[in-house]
Amino acid sequence: MESQVRGGTRWKRFAVVMVPSVAATAAIGVALAQGALAASFSVSGQQFKVTADQLEGDGFAQYGAVDSGYTLDGQKTAHPVAVSAFNSATIKGLCQSVVTPNIPIIGNVSLILKAGGGDKPVEASKLYIDLDDLSADATFTNIDIGVAAKDASKGPGIKSGDTANPYGFAQQADHASLSGVKQTAWATTAGTFKLSGLKMSVQTGTHECY
Repeated sequence: MESQVRGGTRWKRFAVVMVPSVAATAAIGVALAQGALAASFSVSGQQFKVTADQLEGDGFAQYGAVDSGYTLDGQKTAHPVAVSAFNSATIKGLCQSVVTPNIPIIGNVSLILKAGGGDKPVEASKLYIDLDDLSADATFTNIDIGVAAKDASKGPGIKSGDTANPYGFAQQADHASLSGVKQTAWATTAGTFKLSGLKMSVQTGTHECY
């Protein structure tokens, strides 16, 4: 069975976790481009934006969870998110951006990461995206809606460390195909994350993927 959904699904917006140094981010980015590291991205005190021309994912599941962490001024936070999980995924035209505001003397600084823009898409395994806002054109193959999170067996399972109700609402599908993806996220984690054609830049001012 195929179910096609057009347009956007919107969750309430909240704020996020930790800004790495530029040097450390560059070193990690090179390793990720070579497929050498597991990946984990989170941005403290704010959301980051992600766009993709096309995402093809096998073994899809989605469930609700609560992310916790610290704001930029050290305050504890806890916020609901929708976790989209894939056993494996390929992504074409990936862009990820985060703006760090109000740095003394400099002002706003934007970190922009792009990959998968050529013949080779980004490749990821055990991919989890903690998001609170998503719009895309989406097609799901063999979708099950309203299963308990613990029973969503088509995806990689509830992420270790997630605060999630195992009996809460979830959905799953054999395959998910999304185009024109725009989302704001709190965190992205993956068992492996290979960023083909990685390009990263740091710019003063506000520059975002959308």
